[in-house]
Amino acid sequence: MSTLSDLLEAHTALRPGEIGHLQLLVGDWQLLADLSFADLLMWCVTTEGDLLCVAQTRPTTGPTAHDDDLVGVRQPFDAELHLAVALRERRICRETDPDWQGDLPVRREGIPIRRGGSVVGVLSRDTNLAAARSPSALELAYLQGAAELCQMIAEGRFPPGDGDAGQQGEPRVGDGLLRLDGRGTVTYASPNALSAYRRLGVAGDVLGQRLPSLTEALAPDSFEAGLVSAAIRSALRGGSPGRLEMDAHGVTILVRALPLRPGGRREGALVLIRDVTDLRSRDRELSGKDATIREIHHRVKNNLQTVAALLRLQARRVGGDDARLALQESVRRVSSIAVVHETLALAIGDQVDFDAILDRLLSMVAEVAAPESTVVFRREGAFGELPGDIATPLAMVLTELMQNAVEHAFVGTEGGTVLVRADRLDHELGVLVADDGTGLPDGFDLASSDRLGLQIVRTLVGSELRGRIELASAPGGDRPGGTEARLRLPLLR
Repeated sequence: MSTLSDLLEAHTALRPGEIGHLQLLVGDWQLLADLSFADLLMWCVTTEGDLLCVAQTRPTTGPTAHDDDLVGVRQPFDAELHLAVALRERRICRETDPDWQGDLPVRREGIPIRRGGSVVGVLSRDTNLAAARSPSALELAYLQGAAELCQMIAEGRFPPGDGDAGQQGEPRVGDGLLRLDGRGTVTYASPNALSAYRRLGVAGDVLGQRLPSLTEALAPDSFEAGLVSAAIRSALRGGSPGRLEMDAHGVTILVRALPLRPGGRREGALVLIRDVTDLRSRDRELSGKDATIREIHHRVKNNLQTVAALLRLQARRVGGDDARLALQESVRRVSSIAVVHETLALAIGDQVDFDAILDRLLSMVAEVAAPESTVVFRREGAFGELPGDIATPLAMVLTELMQNAVEHAFVGTEGGTVLVRADRLDHELGVLVADDGTGLPDGFDLASSDRLGLQIVRTLVGSELRGRIELASAPGGDRPGGTEARLRLPLLR
C-alpha cells in the first residue's frame, strides 16, 4: 500500500513543507477521531483537479461510518460538495442533512487544513448517527474539545509543529482526559483520569482544583513534578510541550498537555493521562534481565580468553610439533567464540553485527598465516545483524574455512587471496569462502574427510546452523584453480 507521502508526491503539487504538515496531522488525528466519535478522511486536490482520499482513520470510541478502506479513492470536485465548500471558502462546512449510506445515516463535515496562508487539504469528519443517543457529560466534553481542535485545524493552529505526536505509547482519549480552563482549573475529568489521580494520592475531587499546583504537590521528586506542572502551564499559555512521565506513590503516569486556542483565544488545555505503571515495571524487569545476559556474555568471554591463554602457554611448553599445532588450533577456535561473546556483551538484545565480528576474525586468521606467503583477505557483501545462536557457530565455521585456505591452498606458492562474500535474502543467508590457491586434491570428498577442521565445519553447518555446505574446486577463469566453499543457511528459527 502506498504511504501518505507517496500518494501526495505522486498525485498532488504540494511542497515538502505542506506534506510534512499533513503528516503531522495524521500522526495526531486519532485523538480528534476519538473525541469526535467519527471517522476522519483526508482529501487533497490532485494535479488533475479532482479529490483524492490520502488517509483514513476510525474512532475507538464509537462505531465507524465506513467499513471499506477509502484511501486511493477519487471523486470529482463538485462545487456543492461539503469538501469543496470547505476548500473554497476556507471554513468548516457541515452538511445540513445526513447522507444515507444504505440504512446508515452519516453526518459529514468538511474542515479545511490550513498551513500558513494556504489550504493544503480538507478533512471529512463523518459521524455514524445510527448509534446516536442522549450525550453524557463525558461525550459533551469530548465533542467540545473536538470542535475546538477542528477550529484550530481550520486556522492553522493544529497540529503543533514542535510536538511529539504519533509516538509509541502516546496517551489516548480513553486512557484519561482532563479539561482545563484558561487558569488551569479542572472543569472536567474523565473517570479514568480521576482513577489515575486517585492512585497518585489525591484524596478529594480534582474538579475545581488548579491542576499544575495539584500535580506539583503529588510527586516526591520536586524536579520531576516541576517539569510536568511547567508543561501544563506552557500549554495554558499556548505552547506545545512534549509528553512527560511522573512517579508518585509507586504509580507512573504519562502526561501530555494540548493547548486550546480556537480563534487565537486561550481557552485552556486538554490534558491526556495514561497510567503506565505496569508497562514501566515490565520495562525495568526486561532491562534488568538484559543487563544480566550481557554480564553473562562478558564473563564467558573473559573465561574463554583465560582458557585460550592457558592453551597458548601449554603450546609453548610441549615438545612435539603435532601437539603444539593442535593446541594452537584450539586457541584459535576458542578465541573465535570469545569474539562473538564479546560482541554480545556490548549489544542490546540478542542481535549482533556480524560484519564487525568477521572483520576481527579476518585479522585474527591473517596474524597466524605463514610468514613466507602473503595472503590477502577480502570481504564482500553484508551479513547484517544475526542472532547470537547463529553468530557463534557461523564464526567457528568461517574461521575453520579461512584457516583451512591459509594452511592448504597456497602451499608452494607466494600467497594469494581469500574472499568471504555474503548474499543475504529475507530468510536465507548465502556465504562464499573462495581462494585462488592450488585447489582440492583429486578424489576429495567432504563427507569422508578425516580433517578435524572440516569435520567441525560439517557438524556445525548440519546440526547448529541447519544449513548445507558444498566444497569444490573453483571453475576455470583468468586464473584457474582454487577452492570454493558455499554455504546456504536458513535465518528463521
